[in-house]
Amino acid sequence: MVRQFGIIRLHLCMLKASELFEFPESLPFSEIFRPELAPWEWLPLIKKALGEFVYTESQTEKPCGLHVEGDVYIHPKVKLPPFGLIQGPAYIGEGCELRPGIFIRGNLIAGQDCVLGNSCEFKNSLLLDGVQVPHFSYVGDSILGNGAHLGAGVICSNLRLDQADVPVALQDGTMYTTKLRKLGALVGDQAEVGCNAVLNPGSILGKRALVMPTIAIRGTVAENSIAYQKEPILSAPRMD
Repeated sequence: MVRQFGIIRLHLCMLKASELFEFPESLPFSEIFRPELAPWEWLPLIKKALGEFVYTESQTEKPCGLHVEGDVYIHPKVKLPPFGLIQGPAYIGEGCELRPGIFIRGNLIAGQDCVLGNSCEFKNSLLLDGVQVPHFSYVGDSILGNGAHLGAGVICSNLRLDQADVPVALQDGTMYTTKLRKLGALVGDQAEVGCNAVLNPGSILGKRALVMPTIAIRGTVAENSIAYQKEPILSAPRMD
């Protein structure tokens, strides 16, 4: 079924989450995050999964400068920072490393062996196994696939300037409606993003896609492809 809105055709058929992600066995939520759903349909399920999870009292000793609020599961083998803020609900899996200045702003699921870096903010996001976000990034309303890596300063922008619902665009120009006012990036398994890049709302990176540093992208970067901008670097003589 296709509906016409001006010059944009919004298709109600959907990209499947399984085309971007393989849900890991390390996370106890596989019955909720079903592979046949559209990947953006996983985002509202983060809150549902954390709401149904049975939290037990953590035996992990927390540094005095690390503040934890609300329902938060922290695996005993998580490496905790000397200072930061974790607001629940949140699930932080085995082997994760949280670095100084971390800010988790609720509704976060992090799988096994993830790096949540210094001065990074995470909000309503799903990180599958082995995700690395090591320095100065914002990850909001996003899904990062297994082994995905964000270089320093990468921003997953999640809100349009006009605050309208965020559509997603495939490589062929097909537009899909998400009915989500906030939607960041859907970063497929083993995809990588270079330093200081911006992933605009609704950006999709296929498996093993690469985004070169300092560029802003929207739409879809296909599986096993590279997004880059080739511009000349200009120079001029100093006048002093």
